[in-house]
Amino acid sequence: EWQDGDVILDLVLIGVVITLEPLPLTAFILILLAKGGVRKGALFIFGWILSLAIVIAITILVTGNKPPQPNTSPSLAVLAVKIAIGVGLLVIAERQRRRLGRPKKPKKTPKWQTGLDNMSPWFVIGLAPLLQPWGLVAAGVATIVEAKLTSVASYLAVIIFCLISTSAFLTMETYAIFRPEAAQTFLGRLRTWINDHTDVVIVIASLLLGFWLIGKSIYSIASS
Repeated sequence: EWQDGDVILDLVLIGVVITLEPLPLTAFILILLAKGGVRKGALFIFGWILSLAIVIAITILVTGNKPPQPNTSPSLAVLAVKIAIGVGLLVIAERQRRRLGRPKKPKKTPKWQTGLDNMSPWFVIGLAPLLQPWGLVAAGVATIVEAKLTSVASYLAVIIFCLISTSAFLTMETYAIFRPEAAQTFLGRLRTWINDHTDVVIVIASLLLGFWLIGKSIYSIASS
């Protein structure tokens, strides 16, 4: 049975962490700052939401929109996946924590960044799913697997997950449309801030979501 409050909370938390991922954010900022950035930004958002929607739709079709019964192997497997994702996030957090304060090694600029002004629409759309943090998306999918989409509230929860996962892009895109000159300055400053605080953001977000997924999954196993 769909437990609206729990599932919505899980999806909101996962969605927030997805939208705050530094790598996709930096890529989107660069796209907006490029020639024809607003149009390309809209195409990136389309590809981002489309890839999320396809994965969710496939999940629902494969599972038959039937959540596994409690205390069965499938239900325990879903919880085990969420625990594994949580552990993976803690490992990432620890790895990034060790980098704090260390001088960053210069990285070679990816080829796609050097051709932003001439990037084709199809390339922009295809770039979005490549930058998706699929480990986090998997946590959202695992949450959806535990639910059954039967009510308006349940479908809205999935839509809200997709929108929250895209909210940072939507906000920047809207700002760039209505305040193009101010957006250029703001996005440049935001890019600098992200570059300077990437490790801190990853550590905090990974720790919070990792402990949440592990703790809640273990509680579900213990109380079932």
